[in-house]
Amino acid sequence: MKTIEKMYDLSGKIAIITGAGNGIGKASAIMLAKAGANIVCSDLNLEYAEETAKEIQELGRESLAIKCDVTKIEDLELLVNETISKFNKINILVNNAGGGNGGREIFLELTPNYIENIYNLNVFSIYNLSRLCAPYMIEDNYGSIVNISSMSSIMQSHKMSVYGSSKASVNQLTKYMAVDLGPSIRVNAIAPGAIKTNALAKVLTPEIEVEMLKNTPLKKLGEAEDIASGVLFLASPASKWISAQILPINGGGEQDLDL
Repeated sequence: MKTIEKMYDLSGKIAIITGAGNGIGKASAIMLAKAGANIVCSDLNLEYAEETAKEIQELGRESLAIKCDVTKIEDLELLVNETISKFNKINILVNNAGGGNGGREIFLELTPNYIENIYNLNVFSIYNLSRLCAPYMIEDNYGSIVNISSMSSIMQSHKMSVYGSSKASVNQLTKYMAVDLGPSIRVNAIAPGAIKTNALAKVLTPEIEVEMLKNTPLKKLGEAEDIASGVLFLASPASKWISAQILPINGGGEQDLDL
């Protein structure tokens, strides 16, 4: 039986993380680096990516910062090519970059352009980057893809029809990818609940927080590190017999914020 340290040891592994400049992406990058991986930090904001890369280098790991718009195939190709040029392999991909106007989507005011943009960002980027990375994972006989979904993918709520359905697509895409890419590559997703972010802080009051947590047994909001811990588990040998799963990390319940 492997020791606990070996089960979570990522020494020599190369991980690409999109949206690594802040929040869940940054926390995941640092968490995987602490487990021994070398990290490629991809972000739309190069300065933020460089800040994360610097912190990783201070941990004694190698890191590369790359500006990348995940909705542009040429950016994704550059991301993979630069990774291979520096590290010569890819083992872990965290498809974290995403977004939308969930909680503010007025159904009758939605435009085709908005819908297309959200699906390009949240779904098609995962298709495209995973397709580019997968051959290198198969070649090295170690691959783990972790897609960041959302609790909105499995709950009913207000003003979230596009964002929520795009994340539901991520869930199902994860399962089909796992079938198509096994046995060399495991594919899983994490569905975060409400996480303390700068965006949430702008609208959060003590009263709103109490209302949000009324259906949450643990009675507190999540931290980016809570999601990063799940990313580490799914990226590491500790989860070697886990694939095609959606892992909710949500304090045991649903946090509904009607903005």
